[in-house]
Amino acid sequence: MASDARTRNPRRVLLALIIILVLLCGGTAAAAKWGGGQLTPKLGLDLEGGTEMVLEPVLADPNQQVNQGQLDKARDIIQQRVDAFGVSEAEVATQGGRNIVVDIPGTPTTAQLDAVRKPSQLRFRAVLAIDYGSPQAASTATGTATTGTGTASKTATATAKPSTATTPPPVFTPNAPATANQGGTTSANGAIPQALLQDTTTPSAGATTPAAKAATATPGAATATTGAATPTVKPTSASDLAWITADVQKQFTALDCSKPEAVSTVVDDPAKPLVACSQDKALKYVLGPVEVDGTDISDATSGYQTGPTGQPTSIVEVALTFTSDGSKKFGDVTTRLLGLKGVQNQFAIVLDKTVISAPTTNAAITNGKASITGSFTIESARSLASQLKFGALPMSFALQTQEDVSPTLGQEQLTLGLLAGLIGLLLVVVYSLVQYRLLGLVTIASLVVAGGITYVMLTFLGWSYNFRLTLAGVTGVIVSIGVTADSFIVYFERVRDEVRDGRPLVAAVEAGWKRARRTILAADAVNFLAAGVLYFLAASNVRGFAFTLGITTLIDLVVVVFFTHPVVALIAHTEFFGGGHRWSGLDPERLGAKIRYVGRGQFAGPKPASVMAWSSTSTSSTVRPRPSSASSTTPSRPVAEGKA
Repeated sequence: MASDARTRNPRRVLLALIIILVLLCGGTAAAAKWGGGQLTPKLGLDLEGGTEMVLEPVLADPNQQVNQGQLDKARDIIQQRVDAFGVSEAEVATQGGRNIVVDIPGTPTTAQLDAVRKPSQLRFRAVLAIDYGSPQAASTATGTATTGTGTASKTATATAKPSTATTPPPVFTPNAPATANQGGTTSANGAIPQALLQDTTTPSAGATTPAAKAATATPGAATATTGAATPTVKPTSASDLAWITADVQKQFTALDCSKPEAVSTVVDDPAKPLVACSQDKALKYVLGPVEVDGTDISDATSGYQTGPTGQPTSIVEVALTFTSDGSKKFGDVTTRLLGLKGVQNQFAIVLDKTVISAPTTNAAITNGKASITGSFTIESARSLASQLKFGALPMSFALQTQEDVSPTLGQEQLTLGLLAGLIGLLLVVVYSLVQYRLLGLVTIASLVVAGGITYVMLTFLGWSYNFRLTLAGVTGVIVSIGVTADSFIVYFERVRDEVRDGRPLVAAVEAGWKRARRTILAADAVNFLAAGVLYFLAASNVRGFAFTLGITTLIDLVVVVFFTHPVVALIAHTEFFGGGHRWSGLDPERLGAKIRYVGRGQFAGPKPASVMAWSSTSTSSTVRPRPSSASSTTPSRPVAEGKA
């Protein structure tokens, strides 16, 4: 019964490991069959090849020069954008002091290509007017239009205005726990207000054009003539409708967002108003000058908003954190927008001359922490947060060329790397068998389990995090063989030390594990810390080496705890290992076990083979010497003692 109790716990630990392996292998197989994954690890650029893109700067002034500092910052941001899709080992470098070259391994996804092909500046602009992005069904109307200079009666075909069924825009709120009325929009936001009309139309009876609104809201600021506004004074703020000049209205009227080349000719000048389309091409905007730049954002995250009780709610939000300068700018803007109505209450986020979001403002946010809520899903919120965090390039870029590239190292180098790993593995196996005899089989089995877990884990990470194995990553896996072998050596030597001190094998296994466990944890912690420092501070393929070294270090810890120790604990109860067979690697005579005999005299030293039988089921061994034929007295009872 005592033996059953001692073996029950190791068996449970092994069962837990088996369940983990089944779940991991099952998840990888399911991902390969239904989730677009594969049954082998993804390979990096140096082993598989990929796609190369050359980005060329687009400057508003042709005479403007690009400095190396701007290029370096743009390269770092593009690297962050690509890495946001996983540990893909993409390479981003500058070329010729002007261009940026991006190499993405394998077949890039559409999202990855978009992240690179749209590397423009991120800017925040006030919304002045909104209309449908493309021509809508027309309706005939006759009426009188009131302008800033008089009235005019005319019959025309007016385009239908966006209806109340339009999805409300998201909302800027302070980044704080949601209250009962947060997370939605007011009734005023339920419809997109009337915007500019095309030159060929006249508003219906009773309708007022934005130019007329400007004349009414700001007397003397604008005068409407034939549907266009001409400023008579300098605009007082970025939300002033006086920015809508005749040229701006002409661009806005002619803009058809359904055409691919709609905004290609638009110049994004931060000091001037901008005509832009929404990301889904459904709406077009007239926007004021830039007031907040993407460089003013220090961080952007997505998730579920926290409620008053500190528990997550069902509201999905994008949380923004601004720099000190950005906090001041954003606070001034939201304070002004809070007093405006309709579309002028919105603050558009513009990337690559495209409005990716135009939230309304329901509070003056002066602490530099804002929350955007609305009709978000987790995926769309995560996408917006990524654009906000990595969209602030110091300049705009256009895709110059895109082509496939071949592997820089190829199959031959991969084969040589794997051969080097195999040779190292064989050397560890030979050493284990020579040093530990058949106990070395536990080392071999542990290495096989660690190798299997590593392979499946790298395959699973390739599907879930787009991890790609480069030659540097292969090197990290090879180095991990030595790390794993070190853990086994530490454990086995501790067990053998306990045997030398006179402990039976069962007691020696547990005592040795308690002593070895701290050493193994300390060594793996140092390896993992070194891998973490390399990953976060190094660049290029060194990060791949650090990543695989960190993963395999964790796997080593799992294998030692969940496989090696339980297996040794189980075999200690067998006659072959527990009895100290000469080929078991745990023979007490070969290890020089110290035995103390108590009787007529005391003797300390190696046991005579004909005197002592090794016990594997008790914490102290009782030895009985063979009676001497010359003596008729009862022989003394020797006792094997171990050091305390």
